[in-house]
Amino acid sequence: MKKRTKTFYCNVVLLLLILLLAACASDTNEESEVDPSEEDSTLESEEETDETVENEGGDESGPATGSEEDSGDNSNDTSSEELTNEKPSSNTYENDNASGSEEDNPLSEYASEEIEYARVWLQLGDMKDVDELNVHQIPAGTPLNSDDETSAAYPEDVIQLAGGRLVAGSVTYSGNGDGTINVYNVPLRWDGEYPAGEELYKDIIENTKLEQIDTGDDEEIIELIDKMNVD
Repeated sequence: MKKRTKTFYCNVVLLLLILLLAACASDTNEESEVDPSEEDSTLESEEETDETVENEGGDESGPATGSEEDSGDNSNDTSSEELTNEKPSSNTYENDNASGSEEDNPLSEYASEEIEYARVWLQLGDMKDVDELNVHQIPAGTPLNSDDETSAAYPEDVIQLAGGRLVAGSVTYSGNGDGTINVYNVPLRWDGEYPAGEELYKDIIENTKLEQIDTGDDEEIIELIDKMNVD
């Protein structure tokens, strides 16, 4: 009887030891196992950290390059606008006066209108060498022939150049501001019977002659300017 009881207690103790060992092994396995969700979270956190570092590195280099490109583009745009905004003057005679220094340009001390009158006369006047050159400014609306009631009027302001004598002739014109003029075929003194009729004057106005005026000789221009009488 005592032997059986002793054997029974031994078996119970052995069973408890086995259960204890099994429990310890189970705890060890649970601690060694890692939750997959926790691993995924860890990996995502590391990836986000890497992306942040890369983005910060790209931002530091990116703006510098863009700034350099923008700076180059802006300089080109400015140069283009400056070139685009530089327009030549439409007055040929003003350009002549502005070119070079006053010492190099003998016409620099004379008005552009005076230079124009002299050039027109030296090219189109009947007598180039005159004792005086009379300059008469005629406003638009003035009749071509004030002695004829059928006369048409000038549609624009004109200039009439005439020598001191009738034989020297005259030149009546309007300037275009580009080195050309419109010449009206009107005499200094009208002869004939009046009224001459509207068609005669209308034909004169509609058939002006376009002339390109040369620059001429500076010395001749200055000499003629000294003989001008401008009203």
